[in-house]
Amino acid sequence: MADFDVDLFVIGAGSGGTRAARIASGHGARVMIAEEDRIGGTCVIRGCVPKKLFVYASRFAEDFEDAAGFGWTLPGEPRFDWPTLRDAVANEVTRLSGLYRKGLEGAKVQIREERAVVEGPHEVRLQKTGELVRARHILVATGGWPTFEPPIPGGELGISSNEIFHLPQLPKRMLVVGGGYIALEFASLFARLGVAVTLLHRGDNILRGFDEDVRVRLRDALKEAGITLRLGCTVDRIEELPDGSRRAHCAHGDPIEAEVVLVATGRRPNTKGLGLEAAGVKLGPVGEVMVDENSASSVPSIHAVGDVTNRVNLTPVAIREGHAFADSVFGGKPWTVDHLTVASAVFTTPEIGSVGLTEQQAYAAGYELSVFESAFRPMKATISGRQERIYMKLIVDKKSDRVLGVHILGHDAGEIIQAVGIAVTMGATKADFDRTVALHPSAAEELVTMRTPRA
Repeated sequence: MADFDVDLFVIGAGSGGTRAARIASGHGARVMIAEEDRIGGTCVIRGCVPKKLFVYASRFAEDFEDAAGFGWTLPGEPRFDWPTLRDAVANEVTRLSGLYRKGLEGAKVQIREERAVVEGPHEVRLQKTGELVRARHILVATGGWPTFEPPIPGGELGISSNEIFHLPQLPKRMLVVGGGYIALEFASLFARLGVAVTLLHRGDNILRGFDEDVRVRLRDALKEAGITLRLGCTVDRIEELPDGSRRAHCAHGDPIEAEVVLVATGRRPNTKGLGLEAAGVKLGPVGEVMVDENSASSVPSIHAVGDVTNRVNLTPVAIREGHAFADSVFGGKPWTVDHLTVASAVFTTPEIGSVGLTEQQAYAAGYELSVFESAFRPMKATISGRQERIYMKLIVDKKSDRVLGVHILGHDAGEIIQAVGIAVTMGATKADFDRTVALHPSAAEELVTMRTPRA
C-alpha cells in the first residue's frame, strides 16, 4: 500500500467517474478524482439536463394554444424571454454541480480541479500543480467531445452543443448541421421557441440506427413543425457576413444564412493528449479506449467507463459501468453491465422512446418476426384540435413469442419506455403483454391491446 498514494485515481468527474469514485471509497479505497472543467460532466453541465429543461420550455407554446380548446382564456399574448430561460437553466446546472461536489466530499474523495494526464500504468501527472500521483488503479472517465466531421473552411464560425446553452440572445434563424439525436433535439426545441430552423444532413433520412418507421414519422413531424429539412447535402464552407451572421455554402442548392450555425455532426471519445497510448493503452479507430466486459483496458491497472469507450453512449450506462467497476475491483462483488437491452429516448417533439432491436436489426439477426403497430390520435388532441399522432410498434420473435423491441413516437414516449424496458429486459413475451390489464384511458394501454400483427 505504501507504494501508492491512492488506490484509485479517476480522470473525469462526470456521471460515470463520480459514481465509481464514491462507490470505491465506500468500499474503503483511497480515491482521488481530477476534473479540468466543472464537476458533473457532460450530462449535468452541457448535455441531457440543461437540454431537457430547454425542451420543457419549448413545449409551452403549444400548451398555451391547446388550453383554449379546454375552455381556458389567457389574459394576454404569451411572450417568451430567452435570458430568463438561459439564466434559470444555468443556475440549476450550478446547483447540480454543487451536489455532485458534495457527494464526492461526503464520500471522502480527494478532488483536484485541474487536468490530469497518464504517465504510466500507475502514474498520473496533474498539469496545473505538476504533482505526480501514484495510483494502484486508474479509471479514465473523460466522456466525449463534439466534432465537425469532416473539418471545413470556416468551421470555427459554427458552435457546438457545448456553447448552445449560453447564446447572448435568441437568434431569428438557425442552421443545424447533423441528423443524429443531438441535432434533432436542438432543431426541434428552437423551432418551438420561435426560431426559423433549417436542418441540413448528409444522409437521406434522419436518426440512423433507429427503427425505420419511427424515423420516417419523426421526419414528417419535424417538417409539420416548420423545420426546413435539407437531406442528402453537406456544408462546404461557412463565411461570416458583415452583419455578423453566417452563410453556409452547401454542396447542393442555395446557401443558407443564419445568425447561428449549430454543428452537431458527432462526438468523439475525449482521449486526445491524455497520454494513454504512451502508457500502452490500446485505442480504437475514433480514439476510444478499447476495453473488455469488465471495463479493463489493454493495461491491467487502467480501466475506462462511459462515452470514452464508445460502447453505449448514455449517462445511465456510464453510471452502471462505473458502479460495476468499483464493486468488482474494490468491493469483492464482481458484475458486468448488460449493453444489449438499454432503453433510450430522443427528446424531440414528438419524442421517441426505444428499447431492444429495431425491425431491421431483428431481421438481420435472423429472426422470423411478428410486427404489431398502432397509430392513433391522442385523447388530448380530440379537443385541442392539434393534428398530432402517436405511433407504437412491437417487434416479436415468432418462434419464442419474446418481445425483442418496442418503439414509441409521441408524447411522454421517454417516460413510457422506461417501464417497458423492464419487461423487455426480463424477456417478456407478447402473451405477457396481452394478459396485462390495460390502464384506461391512456396512450400506453395500446401496448397491451394490440392483437393483430401487421400483414
